[in-house]
Amino acid sequence: MPRKIIPYEPYLKEIARKLRNDSSISEIRLWGELKGKQLLGYDFHRQKPLLKYIVDFYCNELMLAVEIDGISHWDDEAVKKDNERQDELEKLGITFLRFTEEDVKKDLAGVVQTIEFWIQSKTEQHNKL
Repeated sequence: MPRKIIPYEPYLKEIARKLRNDSSISEIRLWGELKGKQLLGYDFHRQKPLLKYIVDFYCNELMLAVEIDGISHWDDEAVKKDNERQDELEKLGITFLRFTEEDVKKDLAGVVQTIEFWIQSKTEQHNKL
């Protein structure tokens, strides 16, 4: 799998730290499943700065960003900004998996399973090359 170092704006480091300290319940619950290489042995980071953005969860080895969208992501302006950010990061080869806070609250196992399926399909695809 490719490992690509993606630079970020230095000022984002402190903002990311604050976001980690003020995580939503859904972020905390999903982090409990991702941290410590629990998910198929992959290393995820939370509130990871990339370029001029911060993503909720990121695995460098897979170039996978996992986002949890709460109510603050529902208005037109927020959707537009999310799409612009995602488009810019996807140009670097990053894939996004998006879930709502409700998805995580009501079906954490299903969210984790979706991420696992994506990883398995990605690694199977890579092994065929």
